[in-house]
Amino acid sequence: MSEGRVIKAYNSFYYVDAGGVTYTCKVKGRMKQARFSLCPGDLVTFDREGTEGMITAVLPRRNFMTRPTVANLDALVLTMSLAEPRFSPLILDKLLVLAATHQMPVLIALNKLDAADPAEAGQLVQIYRQAGYQVFPVAAKTGAGLPELQAALAGKITAFGGPSGVGKSSLMNALDPELAQQTGALSEKISRGRHTTRFTALVPFNGGYLADTPGFGNVFLEGVELGKLSGYFPEFAAYEQECKFTPCTHDHEKICGVKSAVAAGKIARSRYASYLALRQELTAAGERMYRK
Repeated sequence: MSEGRVIKAYNSFYYVDAGGVTYTCKVKGRMKQARFSLCPGDLVTFDREGTEGMITAVLPRRNFMTRPTVANLDALVLTMSLAEPRFSPLILDKLLVLAATHQMPVLIALNKLDAADPAEAGQLVQIYRQAGYQVFPVAAKTGAGLPELQAALAGKITAFGGPSGVGKSSLMNALDPELAQQTGALSEKISRGRHTTRFTALVPFNGGYLADTPGFGNVFLEGVELGKLSGYFPEFAAYEQECKFTPCTHDHEKICGVKSAVAAGKIARSRYASYLALRQELTAAGERMYRK
């Protein structure tokens, strides 16, 4: 019995990498009867014969996302633009919350540094570093900041996410010029020459893997509980002990440590505004569900 990692699922076949060899596998009958869950990134055991195999078990996951469907990520690189399209704190903060609900380790890449206002770029870097995130101001076009980001991703299983137009593809290709070639080679081997972004696949990247995904920019708050929202803003924790009430919504209460920290400039106003907007969105969604 061998152990490997699923790099792509396609037409009831699972392609498993083990020791640099890709095995074309199907699922053993007893797993089908047990209603298995299997996706790219999963570690599996399988019986092999030549370059084919039968998957016998899925090993426990460290984390899992449904959009796109991928498991066991080491890093989710949320990519935003410092120029065009204009930076949106709300979109980034939504994505950070979604990642936290799935226990996904996050890095933030702020791209197009070469076209940005230096003062604004510096302020954004400070806001998110102060909130506890690793932030990398980069420019895919000039290469600025890429060595630092590349070092942070070395040997990891990574996915890039963010809105359209922020330069995710340019950034990934700047980090590893062989990426496009590797993606095409995997597509030709598995999908008979037709590369499609309808499926998630892992391709070799920077000594690890990159999840080559269909649309990663989902910004709907699926699976986020209203009562846990403040916990997804890590900078709030240091000030919550000063709140008069427990739990505190950090909204309408008159004595609130988080609101005082915002007023004192210890928590960024943009982050607090995102928190209130997301709280309102979740409240409205809950009311719609109740009316049904």
